[in-house]
Amino acid sequence: MTAEDTFEPRLINGDCLDWLRTLAGSSVDLILTDPPYNLGQFMRDRATNLKAMRENYFGAAGWDDSDCNQWAETMNGFLSEAARVLKPGGSLVVFMAVIKVETFVRLAQENGFYYKTTGTWHKLNPMPRNMNLHFINSTESWIYFTYGARTGTFNNCGHAVHDFFETPVTPRNERSYGKHPTQKPVGLMEQFVGLLSNPGDLVLDPFMGSGSSGVAALEAGRRFCGIEVDPYYFDIASKRMREVMGNDRQLKSRRDSHPDEESTGGIR
Repeated sequence: MTAEDTFEPRLINGDCLDWLRTLAGSSVDLILTDPPYNLGQFMRDRATNLKAMRENYFGAAGWDDSDCNQWAETMNGFLSEAARVLKPGGSLVVFMAVIKVETFVRLAQENGFYYKTTGTWHKLNPMPRNMNLHFINSTESWIYFTYGARTGTFNNCGHAVHDFFETPVTPRNERSYGKHPTQKPVGLMEQFVGLLSNPGDLVLDPFMGSGSSGVAALEAGRRFCGIEVDPYYFDIASKRMREVMGNDRQLKSRRDSHPDEESTGGIR
């Protein structure tokens, strides 16, 4: 049995920019993540009745309320480390607000990523907020890149796969341990995991949130490493993945905002 066969899921409660540096280079097959869109400040400046909602769910948390330059610097740091840890031909999928797509694509290309496409996730049952005032917000964008090659794993089984995924929003049973305001449904994450990785591959989520990417990866027979800075969402993710694994596998989790390479031996 190889080291890859015995790899246990690893969850880290800490800053991803610190912990990404502990991953071995060229060790990750797929990065599937949903970083902050940084819309808190933008929405508060708008004279709309969405202002209070944005403050309550995003700005107050801090992670979606950065200065624009600070957000770009954080994304650039993430992309620099993502380029280092991805295997040649590895894939990166990032959810992003449509108004930030152009900026993110530019940063990714500056870090050596090959831009493949921008797709759409359509929510079949979005919150019908202010439906008599404007269009219901029912979509989010996702961006697909490869690194070190123009093509990577793409398990389409000979079928045309559109860059338009439709699913319901996160169902109640996936929020039984608590919910994240931007939580993605496992069914959506499963589509990316199945298309862009193979059984036994290592899937990484540096902005793990409540862990939908990890649940999808483990259920599909992939290895998983997730990093989440917020202790509350980290606990939710840990509980969800323990439920998937049952009693047969060990979940390696660590709470440490200052990683020590010598003590951890690096994440592989």
